[in-house]
Amino acid sequence: MSTHTTQSDDQSAETLSVKFLDNVITVAALAFWAIVLWWAWTQGLSRAQYGVLFLGSILTLYVLDEALDSVREGDLLDLLILFACGAVMIAATVYIFTDYEAFYIIRQGFAPDHEYRLSWLIIAVILYLTWRAYGNVFLGLVGGVMLYALYGNYVPGLFGHSGMDTVFMLQMLITDLAGFYGSLTQLTAAWIAPFLLYAGLLFAFGAFNLILRIAIVSAKYIESGVAQTAVIASSIIGSINGSYTANAAMTGSFTIPTMIDSGLSPRTAAGIEGTASTSGQVLPPVMGASAFVMASVLGIPYFSIIIAGLIPAAILVISILVAVHYTSISEVGGQTMDFQDYFDEEMTRADKTVEGIRFGVPFAVLLITLGYFQWTVMTAALYTIVAMVVLGITTPVLQMAYATAIGTRSKHVDLGEQWSSGIRSPLAGIRRNRIVDTFLGEVGNTIHGFRRGAVILAPIAIILAAVNGVVDLLMTTGMPSRIAIMLMQLSGGILLLAVIFGMGVCIIMGVGMPTVAAYVIVSTLVAPTFINVFEVPELASHFMVFYAAVMAGVTPPIAISVVVAAGIAGANFWRACGVAIKIAAPLFVLPISFIYHPALTTVVIDGASLFAGTLVLLGSLAIIYGLNFPFQMKRRFKIPLRFVLFFLGAFVMIYPNWIMQVAGIALFAIVFFGQRFVANGHTLPLPSRAGG
Repeated sequence: MSTHTTQSDDQSAETLSVKFLDNVITVAALAFWAIVLWWAWTQGLSRAQYGVLFLGSILTLYVLDEALDSVREGDLLDLLILFACGAVMIAATVYIFTDYEAFYIIRQGFAPDHEYRLSWLIIAVILYLTWRAYGNVFLGLVGGVMLYALYGNYVPGLFGHSGMDTVFMLQMLITDLAGFYGSLTQLTAAWIAPFLLYAGLLFAFGAFNLILRIAIVSAKYIESGVAQTAVIASSIIGSINGSYTANAAMTGSFTIPTMIDSGLSPRTAAGIEGTASTSGQVLPPVMGASAFVMASVLGIPYFSIIIAGLIPAAILVISILVAVHYTSISEVGGQTMDFQDYFDEEMTRADKTVEGIRFGVPFAVLLITLGYFQWTVMTAALYTIVAMVVLGITTPVLQMAYATAIGTRSKHVDLGEQWSSGIRSPLAGIRRNRIVDTFLGEVGNTIHGFRRGAVILAPIAIILAAVNGVVDLLMTTGMPSRIAIMLMQLSGGILLLAVIFGMGVCIIMGVGMPTVAAYVIVSTLVAPTFINVFEVPELASHFMVFYAAVMAGVTPPIAISVVVAAGIAGANFWRACGVAIKIAAPLFVLPISFIYHPALTTVVIDGASLFAGTLVLLGSLAIIYGLNFPFQMKRRFKIPLRFVLFFLGAFVMIYPNWIMQVAGIALFAIVFFGQRFVANGHTLPLPSRAGG
């Protein structure tokens, strides 16, 4: 009996600890966002000092969130390690923040011994949290670059350098408030953080349920509706999520079983989800948080990056939707989704109006403040958040008040005698309480959104702080110029070969990384080669390396996005990779198109850019058609036809002369309509008719 009582007491104590820590995290998240929004409104601190406060706060929040899992699992050792990490970050943040002027101004290039020891502790914490958030691959990258910076004098050949003193490395990473506290961390604090708070509020208020509802409704009108729903949901959510791996795990948990239930094979479902999660990273306006960094690096307005990304995104989305359509109907034909399997009831017209106002107005505020008024990203995000909070709370409350008023009037008719005699219906009181309940519920959703935003932001802040240190070290060692020399040697000065090799470098560097981290590294190391050596326009070069790095998500033998999706589907990885490669094939050519057709990434959409985009899109569709259409012919004719259409489409996408592009499209049209003619039972004097 006493043993049972002791166990019950232990469980109760553990439950109380979990609830207490859970509440601490919520309060800490609210306090953190109060700091972020206060700074966005007042900018009462210098950007560097604010960056110190921001990094220490968000890392402490991440530690608390991870500690909650440790408490639930009863892992005392893990809890102690996290406690030590939190203590180091809190102490370091308070010390640096309060002595900021001495750190940043008075003692540039010098620090006392105890500050160097503190720097080692900060580095150890960031390395540990990097490993905890992203695993061994990224830990190996950060640790490897630090070792390379220190001992580059032992590296033979082109990539050897003179080595770096330990004290100098500590100054770069910590004490001079560069490195981990540098420009990327400050950019995250000023620009990216408010947008991820907006994303957290969207999650909390149910915007992504609305997206799924819209996708399900659209599936009624599209033959491959179930698969297209997965693509739409994964792409939109992935654009905000900022990690194709996390997105494949999150959206794949419901899209993959849905596709399998509709009749698709597990490998096809995994391939579709892996491709959709990866491609979503390049969709404006967020582009996996890379749009903000790209605007900062290039020194152009953020809204210009959105415009520049529209035509490439349109090519990408249309290509994937068509590929998924062909892949889907070749397996199961038409697909349907039962709305009742996902939601209890359909939305009324009033619900649709309320949701449209609730989510549409804040997004309109974002576009108008950025595009028309040309406000800064930070200010536009601040007003968008305010609009989202206000409308997120008030629109459901006003809807409930209106419904209550209508209900009260109907009760007045039904219970006229009670009302005429001055007796109030008890149901009216309940309805009025529903207004209060609705208000409290939406306030709770708002608090949850603030917490969700912090949880989304924390890993991105960690990775960008680490990448900031990596980039600073690599720049000091002269790595960009060494990569430029390597690409010139491998390509012999031929632009096409240099682009292909450069894409290979980008894909390798993008393996396993969040989108924004991958972009930062490749834009620093690879893009300058094409800008300075081959005189490619800056935007085209940056979009090329960005798209190439993102494609690491579906590139074997790693293809982490497909690995995650295949695990959920229970599919063979290599078969799922085969499906993903066929669907995403034009996306491996599209980065090369940016180099030969810079109009695709122009900041002003005009006739020239639309014409170039249309030609490239038609070339992309030729590749999609060749690789994914279920041709009804013998294998000996089908395989050569697929190769011909692939290379024809690639030619159209890349060749810099529009007359030759149009000629290639005309040839594709002949093949396309000729195949349709034969498929309808007509006779053509072609050998491919044998298997028809």
